[in-house]
Amino acid sequence: MFQSFFPKPRWFFLSIVLWIALNIGLWYAGGKSAGEWLGWPQGYASQPLAIDLSRFWSPAFLWFYLWFIVATGLFAGFWFLVDRHPWQRWSIWGSALILFNIWFDVQVNVTINAWFGPFWDLIQNMLTSGGSISNIYQNMLTFLYIAMVFVTIFMLNSFFISHYVFRWRTAMNNYYIENWPELRMVEGASQRVQEDTMRFASTVEELSVRLVRAVMVLIAFLPILFELSKHVPVLPVVGEIKYSLVWAALGWSLVGTLLLMLVGTKLPGLQFNNQKVEAAYRKELVYAEDNVNRGEPLTLKELFRQVKVNYYRLYFHYAYFNLVSTWYLQLDNLFGLLMLAPSIAAGIMTLGLINQILNVFDNVRSSFQYLINSWKTIIELLSIRKRLKEFESILSQKARG
Repeated sequence: MFQSFFPKPRWFFLSIVLWIALNIGLWYAGGKSAGEWLGWPQGYASQPLAIDLSRFWSPAFLWFYLWFIVATGLFAGFWFLVDRHPWQRWSIWGSALILFNIWFDVQVNVTINAWFGPFWDLIQNMLTSGGSISNIYQNMLTFLYIAMVFVTIFMLNSFFISHYVFRWRTAMNNYYIENWPELRMVEGASQRVQEDTMRFASTVEELSVRLVRAVMVLIAFLPILFELSKHVPVLPVVGEIKYSLVWAALGWSLVGTLLLMLVGTKLPGLQFNNQKVEAAYRKELVYAEDNVNRGEPLTLKELFRQVKVNYYRLYFHYAYFNLVSTWYLQLDNLFGLLMLAPSIAAGIMTLGLINQILNVFDNVRSSFQYLINSWKTIIELLSIRKRLKEFESILSQKARG
């Protein structure tokens, strides 16, 4: 599943984690302002960033772009020397490009959040004392420019990811086809090579992107939420607490995560069994097309009965899982406003501050809720992995033998 596309997967992914951690440590230990040694303006790293498109080509951002390119080049060069994998350009440089686009997406969200406060404070002031309409138009135009850049980058990234996933599927397909004589006897082997390779690559990519984005959002927004928490000294029920919004986001997310993990424990096994009984039924039908001695009505009825039983069990377990998850997500829509209610009632917040806090709070909370938002996809991935794992076990035995 991984060795077909990535060089020495176990060591490769470990080296990625260590390399990213090292670069983050160096960046915050002084690397952020190290561009001054190469001629960047003095104090560029501590200067306030503009709330418009010029933010993205400011000296601070240009230095990060250069840092990222050099760090990626060093990492790719190391693995080029260690293991010249045929898919190395896609697995390393492609992954780096996706990682960069996730970071850029988070920075756009940070910029939009910075735009929220002044804009809605402007609206509030105009509602009470009036003002020039051109200020509203100018702020809306700034938002439009930022949003257009975001949408353009997002669509280009989606296009690239589509090719990235298909390259990974191609690598897995070629790997399994080369070993087809040993794999062809596995139940539903044709489906696994034809369908599960694509589903595995796309699902792993989707979950990985969500996870990396969740971590980047926390890195970007948690400091902002710590700062904004001073405007919300009191929470409902809990009362006065330091860093109130951070604790509220973390606690609420943990409750939801544990709840959905509890009600969804049976789903991965049922999804796996569903694919097995479907494959057995489909295989008998295919054999019956060319062999009159196959496809006996009693055999087909029994195979279909197994399909029906498993689907009915899936329907039952998904019914209460979807019910609980929907209840939680509906409450989640109101949770941020509920946390701000005491401060709003006390009259210590402006409209701009409310919108800014809600936006930051929602970003941090959704990052903490990674497992909640991804649980159905994780269930699907676990069932796909179980099927492809049978291939992997056969190939491992072949390698040892």
